[in-house]
Amino acid sequence: MTLKTMTRSLALAALLGATALTLPAMAQDPSTITGGFDVGPGGFQGNFNPLAATSGLTWLSVYYEPLVIYNAELTQLEGALASEWSMSEDQREITFTLVEETWHDGEAFTSADVKFTLELAKNAAAGSVFAARLGSITSVEAPDDRTVVVKLSNPDTGLLSTLAQVMILPEHALKDIAPEELATSTWWATTPIGTGPYKFTQYVTDQYVELAADEDYRNGRPLTDRLINRYFDNSAAAVAALRAGEIDFTYVEPDDAATLADNADYRVIEGASFVVNYVGFNHMFGLWDDVRVRKAFMHAIDRQAIIESLYGGAAEAANCGYVADQLVPADIDQYEYDPEKARALLAEAGWSEINGDKPITWLTYYNTPLAANVMAATQAMLSQVGINVVPRVVDTPTYNGIVYKEGTPDWNEFPLVYAGLQNGPNPAGINVGLNESQLPPNGANIMRVQIRMLSAAFDAALGETDPVAAEARWQDVCRVMNAELPWATMWVANRYGVASNDLVDFVWTPAPAGGPFASHPEKWSKSE
Repeated sequence: MTLKTMTRSLALAALLGATALTLPAMAQDPSTITGGFDVGPGGFQGNFNPLAATSGLTWLSVYYEPLVIYNAELTQLEGALASEWSMSEDQREITFTLVEETWHDGEAFTSADVKFTLELAKNAAAGSVFAARLGSITSVEAPDDRTVVVKLSNPDTGLLSTLAQVMILPEHALKDIAPEELATSTWWATTPIGTGPYKFTQYVTDQYVELAADEDYRNGRPLTDRLINRYFDNSAAAVAALRAGEIDFTYVEPDDAATLADNADYRVIEGASFVVNYVGFNHMFGLWDDVRVRKAFMHAIDRQAIIESLYGGAAEAANCGYVADQLVPADIDQYEYDPEKARALLAEAGWSEINGDKPITWLTYYNTPLAANVMAATQAMLSQVGINVVPRVVDTPTYNGIVYKEGTPDWNEFPLVYAGLQNGPNPAGINVGLNESQLPPNGANIMRVQIRMLSAAFDAALGETDPVAAEARWQDVCRVMNAELPWATMWVANRYGVASNDLVDFVWTPAPAGGPFASHPEKWSKSE
């Protein structure tokens, strides 16, 4: 179903206005591009620390840069701060050749900065979300200013994809801050410096962040003087600001995209999210020990009805962590909607004794009207088979604080979640959320999944160096996910952005976690 044929409407956008604030420039100013770059599930308003970024990388990558980065189509990696790289024959050593660049304060960027960043990112005490993901790195060497050698304990086919999200940081500015103090340092939101095309100017608390063009950027001085990232309470408020001419771009819900599709003033950008949405079972609690209970969830939820009625058909049901044809075996369980089977499975598992109709908190960070409707529909379907879930919506920082907390989780906070995790472009992306080696605080296995068979399947796929054999390995991961259901996988949906037609050479991709991806903001401009 296309945007033009969507019939469901969203009145909230007309009822909510944009957040009131005084900006240094309005969107009509041709020297300034203003957007809601952190609106929606790929954003992370208020986060300035790329080591702690579980999303929001669309904006952070405007003033920080990684070694390598995905192209805008998310099909292959290209160089960013590394001009080239090579892998040793045994795939246990990666050599990067660095570009010549300066930090925003004029200091030279060197291999010492890369070594410092990767060692910091491996340190969980620094609040890094990459600590476990970089676990295969045994050492980082800097033989000269333009060369970095990363040595691995074993082949890790997901490492370059991870490095695409690790923003390189300035050693000279951060070396005197103890790692355990970095997460709460004011540096990130007051005086940060990067190597990207724009440099930090100011943050007005809870209102906006302003960047200025870096006159000395290696790829040329940006065409636009300033970028402003405005904060909004929700996507409806951002759409109201877009319609009022206050911003040039924002993420939008499918309904709003449909209403703007025929408007000559805007360009609707549609693309696959590469994010699998799931109902996550907190495996620290015995409630979900019986796989029959987990399978009951799958049969109780009419995913296709939700996809058609709420997503307008712009989503694809997922029966494991993937939907790409080459990663999904044809013979896995499709988990068709069957409430009678769900009731039978719950009865066999003794659900009435395990929990019965006692309410179960269902935590999420998704605060959009679409997500609210999806959760309400799912709640009603689950109640029909005897599962009583109660949605609880919090902002992303609160959510992260709850699910990443060390020790035994509080039953009242998150026995169940509605969340998303990238399922591409590299299939290794979901390893961080499911492998038992990725348990918090080092990794993002927030549901504390400890299924040995699944971890072994991931480890085998990550260590497979033959591309042809690797495809079969990732299919094995899908098979185990489908049979064991560490999550109740729901769907992979499309996402939408809307940009003013005044923007020239503007690139946005609905990437997992907001990217990063090669959007080349130095080329963005506005027509007069």
